[in-house]
Amino acid sequence: MRETVAVFDFGSQYAQLIARRIRELGVYCEIVRHDISSAKLAALKPVAIVLSGGPSSVLEDGPPAMDAGIITLDIPILGICYGMQLLAKMQKGSVEKGTQGEYGPAQIEILKGGGIFSEMGSHLDVWMSHGDHVTEPPEGFEVLACTTSCSVAAMGDPRRKIYGVQFHPEVAHTPRGMELLRNFLYSIARCRGGWTMEKFIEESVASIRERVKESRVICALSGGIDSAVVAALLDRAVGKQMKAVFVDNGLLRANEVEEIRSIFSEDYPMDVTIADARTRFLDALEGVIDPEKKRKAIGETFIDVFRDETAHIEKAEFLAQGTLYPDVIESRSAHGGPSAMIKSHHNVGGLPEDLDFKLLEPLRELFKDEVRRLGRELGLPERLLSRQPFPGPGLAVRIIGEITEENLATLRHADMIVREEMENYERYEDIWQSFAVLLPVKSVGVMGDERTYAKVVALRVVSSMDGMTADWVKLPHELLGRISSRIINEVKGVNRVCYDISSKPPGTIEWE
Repeated sequence: MRETVAVFDFGSQYAQLIARRIRELGVYCEIVRHDISSAKLAALKPVAIVLSGGPSSVLEDGPPAMDAGIITLDIPILGICYGMQLLAKMQKGSVEKGTQGEYGPAQIEILKGGGIFSEMGSHLDVWMSHGDHVTEPPEGFEVLACTTSCSVAAMGDPRRKIYGVQFHPEVAHTPRGMELLRNFLYSIARCRGGWTMEKFIEESVASIRERVKESRVICALSGGIDSAVVAALLDRAVGKQMKAVFVDNGLLRANEVEEIRSIFSEDYPMDVTIADARTRFLDALEGVIDPEKKRKAIGETFIDVFRDETAHIEKAEFLAQGTLYPDVIESRSAHGGPSAMIKSHHNVGGLPEDLDFKLLEPLRELFKDEVRRLGRELGLPERLLSRQPFPGPGLAVRIIGEITEENLATLRHADMIVREEMENYERYEDIWQSFAVLLPVKSVGVMGDERTYAKVVALRVVSSMDGMTADWVKLPHELLGRISSRIINEVKGVNRVCYDISSKPPGTIEWE
């Protein structure tokens, strides 16, 4: 049976980051509801439990809680931030609202080494984000670390293997956080490790074959990394029982269709049908401005196209698509937890309820970096795996307002310029995404001594590890100037370029 760590979701967007860090350390994990019963959790047979942070306070009425019986299951537990405060409250420790919170970088003094702090010295730079704090640990716990304003920055009961930290070891701002997580997983919980993409392929191939049996699978191939990896995985699992369909929805980047045809005929030969559905999508989006309605219209039209394209294929019972964990997380609260919905993705929240196909989503629990590693294991070409993420709804969510042929042509041209300039940037490999957004405003300008009243384009360039959080990139001014100059001079109807300098959160990477 697969070794599993259970990550309890108490509403923090970082719950998924915790899961990703644990997998990076070679241990499989799953995010579960915070209110899962002790009996149901015991049935999962987790080797360890990690309690996430969250936006709530344990001092308020009816905060997110967990079954008290879980603490008695003799499973190692690590509580992070809210998770630590909850552990303290449940076991009759003292939690108080602080006179001042700790938000940002801090340094803790390690009072007792070993355990989760094994070989980590006497002081540790960490990232704090809390108002409440533990003032007195429960019976059986000892204070492991403190700061100048937090007397209990970490606590532990070594006998029961239950620990709590007030800071966030999962974020990059805690430089040695991975070491702490490794100590908990391997020294405290005695994990064996072994979570690799090679192992994932083995398990997925067996699972797909068991579920599909003699049926046919239609793979929704968008040309991006995710759907391409799904297609390659299905090709290995069921071979010719899979039929890949690439839909030209008219919302693609410049030369996208030609590039996809080249990749899947030369680099990774595969039987791919290219369906020209440009008119159908534009008709479905006519007059639609609301972002959620756009996504749902695109999702429904995709299904209609697949129905038509596969009507002649016998036993076509499954639709496979490249849904990833971040897609699910942002479309609805993961596993029913308290995390807020951010937006629906066309392949998650945008699908119609009367879907004729059975969904096959083999990457549903993976993060983007895991998908890239999986693609390399499957032998996909690097020019495909190194492509930046591109949203399923395509340019539709980069046009703020109505989708028209004119707006698409404008954005497609601007986006091509951004791609050309960014691909020549010496640090392009450090960029998560770089693209143009067409805004629903016009501005006054002067071109050739004449007044203009034209469109505005925004640039979005971000760095990220997994798409869950992101920061805007401080591009060289010369590069920004060159991109702006080219767009204004080469794209008809644009006279102004802006640069988006917001992070995620509070913004999202895409504008819609």
